[in-house]
Amino acid sequence: MTSKIKQYLKRSKVIPVLVIENLQDAVPLASALYHGGLEVLEITLRTEAAIESIKQIKQALPDAVIASGTVINAASLEASLEAGVDFVVSPGSTPELLSAVKSNNALILPGATSATEVMNLLALGYNCLKFFPAEAAGGVKMLSSLNGPLPQAQFCPTGGINLSNAKQYLQLDNVVCVGGTWMLTKQLIQQKNWSAITQLAKQASLL
Repeated sequence: MTSKIKQYLKRSKVIPVLVIENLQDAVPLASALYHGGLEVLEITLRTEAAIESIKQIKQALPDAVIASGTVINAASLEASLEAGVDFVVSPGSTPELLSAVKSNNALILPGATSATEVMNLLALGYNCLKFFPAEAAGGVKMLSSLNGPLPQAQFCPTGGINLSNAKQYLQLDNVVCVGGTWMLTKQLIQQKNWSAITQLAKQASLL
């Protein structure tokens, strides 16, 4: 299961994190990112449009890898799976959520920011983890420190990552990819400037 997650994460050094407010923006936004070279997209479940957006994006971009983010309980997990996601992303983990993941034979990228959390997830068989909020939780220095005693843990850090610091993260041995929003600003989405988003995605894909 974990190896499958890692295969997905390795498809793109940068995973854009989409917060979709308006359903009509879902497919054009996802297409702009995908055609810019970012093949793995995370759609957060923070808006009412999220689940329907996932369904439409999956249909429009069948070769893209689609994840749902902010999956925090069994209900959001099951809604994500019904929408057709390839895997789910959580800012942390709870016994309830991990039990639901196991029951549904689902793939999850669970969150961890401390050595204890990482050790607990490793003991359960999860070695691909989300590190969130990356910058607030110690950033590059924290991840570098965790690599010493826990080199088997691999991370996708998200939170406070942008074009100027993404490379620092990607140079770490225990970072597979990073997540961010810098290539899809609210202003560009409101302007429906999909070509500009594609150009920013291309720039991110070359990191």
